[in-house]
Amino acid sequence: MPSRIELPGLDRLIESGAQVVDVLPEAEFAESHLPGAISIPLKSLDAATAAVLDRRRSIVVYCHDYL
Repeated sequence: MPSRIELPGLDRLIESGAQVVDVLPEAEFAESHLPGAISIPLKSLDAATAAVLDRRRSIVVYCHDYL
């Protein structure tokens, strides 16, 4: 079930083996992303692109957007 987490919670999830998926467009991902993040741009996110993820591990989806 999706839930919002803050940085300390993210650190704990990563330490326990979570996968971090950054959904920013490729150009923005290339400029800046979380260390170790997997790039799957939101516009291309579907069952096929998500197949690279290990469903036995936690998955954290991250998008940094300036509003």
